[in-house]
Amino acid sequence: MTQSTLNPELLNRQLPLGEPEEEEEDYFDYFYDEPGSEPGTLSIEPDAQPSKIILIDYSADHAIRKSDLTPNALRPYLGTNTVSWMDIQGLGSEEVLKQVGEIFKLHPLLLEDVVNVPQRAKVEDYRDHIMILAHRVRPNREEDGFESEQVSFVLGKRYLLTFQEGELTDCFDPVRDRIRGNQGKVCQEGADYLVYLLLDMLIDEYFPLLEDYEERIEALESTIIRSPSGELMEEIYNIRRELLALRRLIWPLRHVMNVLLRDTSLLITPDTRIYFRDCYDHIIQVIDIIEAYRELAASLMEVYMTSMSNKMNEVMKFLTIISTIFIPLTFIAGVYGMNFEYMPELKSPYGYLGTWAVMLAIAFGSLYFFWRRGWLHPFYRIKKED
Repeated sequence: MTQSTLNPELLNRQLPLGEPEEEEEDYFDYFYDEPGSEPGTLSIEPDAQPSKIILIDYSADHAIRKSDLTPNALRPYLGTNTVSWMDIQGLGSEEVLKQVGEIFKLHPLLLEDVVNVPQRAKVEDYRDHIMILAHRVRPNREEDGFESEQVSFVLGKRYLLTFQEGELTDCFDPVRDRIRGNQGKVCQEGADYLVYLLLDMLIDEYFPLLEDYEERIEALESTIIRSPSGELMEEIYNIRRELLALRRLIWPLRHVMNVLLRDTSLLITPDTRIYFRDCYDHIIQVIDIIEAYRELAASLMEVYMTSMSNKMNEVMKFLTIISTIFIPLTFIAGVYGMNFEYMPELKSPYGYLGTWAVMLAIAFGSLYFFWRRGWLHPFYRIKKED
């Protein structure tokens, strides 16, 4: 998953006693080799799931499925006329992965890119096979955001190797069901068509996730307009950060599709290349939607600042009205609070009541004047909405 490599500065940072550091998912993590490490070194994470091998061998008239196989059990399927799909789920068994590499004659650098996750999406041609790295995503079930996982493909002449981290649920079951039920044209095509189906499924997983972001942005926009608060600023920042992370995952895949469309490798037939155009179109749609939502998220920041400014203006308007009402009242109270001996109103039996009458008349007269001018309406409307 995306939390594959931690920044050493975070590991060395000293924390105050009694304040444990909260673990936060880093969407921008990529694996990097330790300085001076030998090329092709496999770095297995301690919490990586053990590797499990699932085989589906099929042709136009039959399909078999075997699970929990050993790497040596895959040897008989290298030279057959059928299509063999070997799915390795989990990257925690170094010996199993090395045996698979030996059986299929995978280059050490290829195996390193497959095992040392996460890597940037890319495609590399090794003449006898083609390696494709991509990422699948799904909404985070426990909180806002998303989870990602690297999926690697190694396409051979009549076989396909897929490597999954295994931390997310397996997303390839619909394709397996199609193969077992001999539905569609997958059983009549080669391993290159199977790669197209799996890549298309990974790309299509972005659309439900983007619908979730659309709902979050719409809800956030209405909340900002109705009752802006400081917590909304953090939510806007999180959405912009997550959309940027999604863009970093899908953007390199556009180059991958360009290479697959223009490559002259015999492992991909001209008929299958046409289907990769569909994947390319879906990637462009995803990128366009992400860019549109990023612009919306940026505009939400402006809406937030405008709403906070309007709210502050309403508060200042209310305080100004109160001050305007009490200024003449304070003046009257100050004049008659000077306690001079020769003040005619002090001797009048109705002086106290008269002063109150004048002060109340000024106060209610000012309120009526403000109401007639419409200066009180915005305040009452906002209070009503709250």
